[in-house]
Amino acid sequence: MKPLVSILIPAYNAEKWLKDTILSAKNQTWSNTEIIVVDDGSTDNTSAIARLFESSTIKLLTNKHMGASAARNTAYKYAQGDYIQWLDADDLLAPDKISIQIQESILRSDPMSLFSSSFGCFYWRPSKIFFNPTLLWQDLCPVDWIYNKFLEYSWMNPAVWLINRKLSDQAGLWNENLSLDDDGEYFTRLVAKSKHVCFVEQAKSYYRLGNPASLSRSHSDDACNSLWYSIDSSIDCFLALEDSPRTRQACMRYLQDWYIYFYPEKDYLLKLVHSKAKSLGKELPNPPKLDLEYKLIYPFFGWKGVKAMMHFTSDVKLHSKILRDRLHLL
Repeated sequence: MKPLVSILIPAYNAEKWLKDTILSAKNQTWSNTEIIVVDDGSTDNTSAIARLFESSTIKLLTNKHMGASAARNTAYKYAQGDYIQWLDADDLLAPDKISIQIQESILRSDPMSLFSSSFGCFYWRPSKIFFNPTLLWQDLCPVDWIYNKFLEYSWMNPAVWLINRKLSDQAGLWNENLSLDDDGEYFTRLVAKSKHVCFVEQAKSYYRLGNPASLSRSHSDDACNSLWYSIDSSIDCFLALEDSPRTRQACMRYLQDWYIYFYPEKDYLLKLVHSKAKSLGKELPNPPKLDLEYKLIYPFFGWKGVKAMMHFTSDVKLHSKILRDRLHLL
C-alpha cells in the first residue's frame, strides 16, 4: 500500500489565505494523504473556510488560542500518517511536492533520512515566485546542515520537509513555550536526530513573505525570550553532535547575527548572550558592529533611533514590494 502522508496545518486568523493553502494540499498528485487543520482560536472566518473542505480525509480541529506550536502538536496527536508534512496556513505546496519526495524516500529506504526541498518566495501573487538557493540546498550530514545554517544565517521554510514518522517521533513535539523561532529550534532538533538530510530539488513549496500576523516581526519580551531559548538550545544541540573549533566558530557567527536583536534594551538577555559567547571561548563586540549607513546616524539618534530606522526601512521595503505586486508592477 502507498504510505499515508499527514499534511498538518496550524491556522490562526488565516481567512485570507487558508482556502488556497488547503487546495494546494488537497491537489497533491500523491493521493494517499490526510489533511488536518487546527484552528488556534481564530477570531475571523478561519474555521468556516476549513469546514467547506471537511471530508473523510480533511479534518478540522479547534483549540483555544495557545500559539502555533500547540496547534501543531494537536494536529500531530491526531495524525495517522507514515510521513509528516508541515504546512503553514499562508504557504503553498507544488502539486507534485510530496510525490517526488516520497519516491526518493522509497529509493533510500531509511526511516531516519530526512527530506528537504527547494522553496520559492512570493509577496502577493504565487505566479511571481522567486528562488534564492543557499548552502542548505544540497545533501548534507546533520552536522554540516546545522553548520551551514549557522555560518550563512540561512533558513528553510517549514513546508520543505517530508519526515518519516519514526524520525518525527524521535525528535519529539514542538516546544509550546516558544513563539518566535519555534521552527528554528524544532528543525535543528529534528536534523540532529536524523542520519542524513536529503535535498530533493525538484520538489517545491512556496513561502508567503510579509504576512502582517507573522511572529517573526515581533520584539516583545515573550518573543525575545523565545528567540534566546531557541538560539541557546540550538547551539547546545549542535555542539552535542560535534564540539570543535569550526563548530564553535559557526556558533559565534550565529550569536553575532542575532546579537543586535537584543541590544541594548534586553539587559537580562544580553548577559546570557555574552555568557554563551564566553563559554565558546570568544567575546562579542560591545556595542554590536553597524553598517556604514547606520554608523552615520548613531551619533544623532543613539541605539534606539538606529534600531527604529532599521525596522522602519525594512517595513517600508517589504510593504512596497507587496503593494507593487498587488498592483502588478513587479
